[in-house]
Amino acid sequence: MNSRPQQGAATPVGNPGAAAQLPDYTVYILTSWHKITAMLVGGTLLWAIGCLFYHNGLFSLLLVPGGAYAPRILRDYLHRRRRAALNLQFKQMLFSLSSSLSAGRSVENAFREAVQDLLMLDPEGSSDMISELNIICTRMEYGQPVEEALNDFSTRAGMEDVERFADVFSVCKRTGGDLVEIVRRTSTIIGEKLDMQQEISVSIAQKKFEAKALLVSPLIMVIFMSLTAGDYMQPMYTGAGIVISTLALGMLFLCYLWTSKIMNIPL
Repeated sequence: MNSRPQQGAATPVGNPGAAAQLPDYTVYILTSWHKITAMLVGGTLLWAIGCLFYHNGLFSLLLVPGGAYAPRILRDYLHRRRRAALNLQFKQMLFSLSSSLSAGRSVENAFREAVQDLLMLDPEGSSDMISELNIICTRMEYGQPVEEALNDFSTRAGMEDVERFADVFSVCKRTGGDLVEIVRRTSTIIGEKLDMQQEISVSIAQKKFEAKALLVSPLIMVIFMSLTAGDYMQPMYTGAGIVISTLALGMLFLCYLWTSKIMNIPL
């Protein structure tokens, strides 16, 4: 599912400083279609879970309004995935930039060459980093200093590594320092940090899968018991059994919130 974040024009045609028209990576706006689809899918899933626990389709409709929470889950998931992809693409851009500067290219040509390097990894050119590099190159053609374009990108990205690189780059350009060496060392440090973040993400991926499996296992158990021992489960659908089923659903939902909070580790 591919939604778009809040954005306007892809490039600042005629107005290189029009940052308000460019993507803001700190937010993610779902389209109306994806919001409706997420609510329908979420409501249907909750209704099916209600039928599983209560064996009463009408009573299970009380859970359907909970589907209104589904767009938020989808939005947060897509937002995290987009920022993670941008983080990885930024690392690739840094190494390309460092290699070009070390080869003797000018700053402007180094950014243009970075576009070509990233296009080798993404021939369709649909990645956010390629779009941002094109924006930076367009602004340079309009005569805007590259450090201003980088600072604008870092503001919209809202990522610590991008902001740090933009600050170091700006200071180096103003003071006339060894741009090649500073960019190379900065690229290496940020690249090592991103590598460590990826290693941590891989190490906790198994724990995230285990948490999801534990959340689904009670539902699988109820399905198994309903199919193999329907008479044994019958008391759960009447009288006090409904109260117990409701408490079980509530505890399952609390476990979902708890595990989601634990596994959402900021890197």
